[in-house]
Amino acid sequence: MYFQHVYDKSLAQASYFIGCQAKGEAIVIDAKRDIDTYLEIAKQNNMKITHIAETHIHADFLAGSRELEAATGAKMYLSDEGGEGWQYEFDHIGLKHGDTIKVGNLTLEVLHTPGHTPESISFLLTDHPATDKPIMIFTGDFVFVGDIGRPDLLEKAAGFTGTQEKGAKQMYESIQRFATLPEYVQVWPGHGAGSACGKALGAVPSSTVGYEMIRNWAFQYENNEQGFVDYLLDGQPEPPKYFAMMKHLNKVSRPLLIEVPKHSKLTKEQFTDAYNKGIKVIDTRNKFDFAKEHLPNSINIQGNNSFATWCGWILNYEEQFILVADQSQMDDLTRKLMRIGLDNIYGFVEDITSLDIKTENSEIIDIETFKSYIDKDDAQIVDVRGESEYKEGHIKGAENVFVGTLEKNLDKIDTNKQVVIHCQSGDRAAIAQSLLEKHGIKVKNYSAGMKEWNEKGNETVKS
Repeated sequence: MYFQHVYDKSLAQASYFIGCQAKGEAIVIDAKRDIDTYLEIAKQNNMKITHIAETHIHADFLAGSRELEAATGAKMYLSDEGGEGWQYEFDHIGLKHGDTIKVGNLTLEVLHTPGHTPESISFLLTDHPATDKPIMIFTGDFVFVGDIGRPDLLEKAAGFTGTQEKGAKQMYESIQRFATLPEYVQVWPGHGAGSACGKALGAVPSSTVGYEMIRNWAFQYENNEQGFVDYLLDGQPEPPKYFAMMKHLNKVSRPLLIEVPKHSKLTKEQFTDAYNKGIKVIDTRNKFDFAKEHLPNSINIQGNNSFATWCGWILNYEEQFILVADQSQMDDLTRKLMRIGLDNIYGFVEDITSLDIKTENSEIIDIETFKSYIDKDDAQIVDVRGESEYKEGHIKGAENVFVGTLEKNLDKIDTNKQVVIHCQSGDRAAIAQSLLEKHGIKVKNYSAGMKEWNEKGNETVKS
């Protein structure tokens, strides 16, 4: 058997290439949209991708299954569980609980594992030349390392009212069945630490059934379903705005993108024309470089591992946008954006000083200056972290306005006062500062944030 774990750090998303070397056949589970990765693995190992599968209709990334089908001619095997309203709306081979997929000398047994979503399935793998016992389970967003999938996304992100309680109870039943699997079975989940699909995902890529039974909180609620439900639903992070669009696009027919696009470097004239018409400009540079000098109305979303997630919060799927980035970064940034379906890149520019547009700067303050604004009647301290982070510990007097929903909550910003913002370590505050200044609200940014505040032993309060 050939096995490769393909991990996208930008979305903390795992996909899997599993092959039978004797027959030269392979299956890809939960493919990302830039499919050249899998084509190259197949080529290097003299295999043909013959099967494509998904664990569920994903909400956090745009699956590349259909692109992979178009490129390889492989058959798609997708869940037909979940009942009416939870079916894929394009041609595929439907899977039910107990079905098997044969890939050469390998078999994958389908287990219906609802909870995260009603149609969620897992794949229990047996490598028959080696053993007739299962050796791996691919759980998608069902069981993670140290955590389990959240059942509230359908309600919070996609608007399916009343689904989270039902999903939590289904998850309780599903993990009871998971607990009956042999302890030695390896667990390979769909996400790792940093994903918004859970609240306590582990940093290691895989585990075993036995290890999860010991360390995963979800298996410590034996005969206490309500306690399990309450804990599972409490304190989940805010689901990114783009999740609803992913849920839709992964379910219906859509245009395919077989290759990673190449985008044009814009001339000064091309950029100026688009800029004057109000196109959004996403500046991907380091937050401190942006603060020193940037184009008016541009938004600072650094081109790091969180780039796609924050673009998914700030951009919509109908508008074009321009990136400020080095040409050497464009392939990486394009891949990150296409993985969540943000394909409307108009072009990019590298040097903002060559555009003959007067630049601006943003004010970053140190901890002593920040302290001078606390408890002042003419200042407003705004913590732009997530609600659960804020409740866990925040600076006394700070108000919580999450950066992802900031533009919808501008009325909570008191423009009659000096606004001072912060987050954990500066990245989200940089986004918030650029958004507020785009709306004409000049703010001061304590960029070092809660990280430095806590390291220096300053007081925090809970709520």
